[in-house]
Amino acid sequence: MGVVRAAIVLFEGMTLLDAVGPYEMWAGLPGVEVVFVGARRGPVRDGGGRGALVADAAFEEVGEADVVCVPGGSGQRRHMGGGPLVEWVREVDATSRWTTSVCTGSLILAAAGLLRGRRATSHWLALEQLGHWGALPTKERVVVDGGYVTAAGVSAGIDMGLMLAEQMAGREAAQLVQLATEYDPRPPFAAGSPQTAPAELVSRARSLSRSLLEGA
Repeated sequence: MGVVRAAIVLFEGMTLLDAVGPYEMWAGLPGVEVVFVGARRGPVRDGGGRGALVADAAFEEVGEADVVCVPGGSGQRRHMGGGPLVEWVREVDATSRWTTSVCTGSLILAAAGLLRGRRATSHWLALEQLGHWGALPTKERVVVDGGYVTAAGVSAGIDMGLMLAEQMAGREAAQLVQLATEYDPRPPFAAGSPQTAPAELVSRARSLSRSLLEGA
């Protein structure tokens, strides 16, 4: 088997961990090449404008990939009506073994017409939006439907990344990555989901998230 190419999409307004989580799970795998791809080469800033990742290649330079990963973030809503990002995802999906997303990145996959009739997940605040695009919203942390893998909010991208690390390089290699990154989460609070978080926090999160999903 040749080199596995994983392309992680960058766009202005993304959530950095959505992209960095899978990157850290894949970048050290034997036989795997990870490329950050965007509308143009160069730095791409997150939703707060404070942090950035660097696109190694422009969309037109990456015509195919074995794995495609689309992050989410507040900038996602600018792509829901189509455009270069959605067109590229749709085209490269024809060559990929796995087309994946983290958080609201699944809305971009849905906008590209890739999730119609498929089970998929997203950030808990965006699940209803998935249904508007013909997907079948599923309240799971990582959802696999055929060659499509969607991860729930932000940190779930690490789980998705490890799952695909096994597919790309084998179980032992994936477990070694998990050990090397000491991914053994033990959060200090039981506030990681709307089912366990205090009701007032859930309400506040819903209020703060309106701008994230506006236009989706």
